[in-house]
Amino acid sequence: MTRDDVRTRIRGLVRLLSLDALVIVSGVVVYFGVRGLTAENPERAREHALDILALEKTLGLDVEAGVQAVLLDLHWVTTLANWVYIWGHWPVIAVTFVWLALRNRVVFRRLRNAMIASGALGLCVYTTYPVAPPRLLHDGYVDTITEQSNAYRVLQPPAFTNQYAAMPSLHVGWDLLVGLAIAAAAGTLIMRTLGRLMPALMAAATVITANHYVLDALVGAAFALVGYAVALDLEKRRERHQAPAAAVDLSPPALPRPRGAGEGRLPDAPRSTRAPAS
Repeated sequence: MTRDDVRTRIRGLVRLLSLDALVIVSGVVVYFGVRGLTAENPERAREHALDILALEKTLGLDVEAGVQAVLLDLHWVTTLANWVYIWGHWPVIAVTFVWLALRNRVVFRRLRNAMIASGALGLCVYTTYPVAPPRLLHDGYVDTITEQSNAYRVLQPPAFTNQYAAMPSLHVGWDLLVGLAIAAAAGTLIMRTLGRLMPALMAAATVITANHYVLDALVGAAFALVGYAVALDLEKRRERHQAPAAAVDLSPPALPRPRGAGEGRLPDAPRSTRAPAS
């Protein structure tokens, strides 16, 4: 690879990252707008949370309080859950995007588009159906992250987060998308296995830390899969757009007729087949 090739590749990478940085900044601006629409409705968010708990009880999924009651005394479990919830989301997303930008641009675009599509669905729900997380219900749930760690509040200060965006859990949904991307692009079994475990670990962490309900995790995963389907459809459309519009005729062109000595002459008279007279 020549120096010019390296420079061209670096310029292309910079353009790609700049475009996606612009998309991310735009998403943050939209997110702040959504937060402004929901942050002033704590009572409504609490009512919705109680409705979700009632639905979970009907479905047999209301395990959040029981899980915390069993695991709170196991300090190493809650510490691990805190770390997964804190460091297993935005830091992992950022590192994965940079890694994919250098390694596999197809999977990079797929992850980006899937996150944008699922995030748009999530914002629609956050706007119309704010939900308080278990830690804000104060019904026996313990906010393990606030009590045991300051790292998350440094990464995402409360002033910059939507406190009533429990449904759906994009912590779970986006970790599912990142896990699928890692499993698709990684070259080692360890990395592919880690990608497959990520969403399950995050789902457990969201419940143990009292940040989400079980239904939040399930809906978040469903939204992520919808976004993934959208990304795959865009990928196929891109491939069709880049393919030739029509098949190219690869048969050799007809050779021109050579200009022979007899060109332009009248054809010779047919020879007689009669035998000469004796």
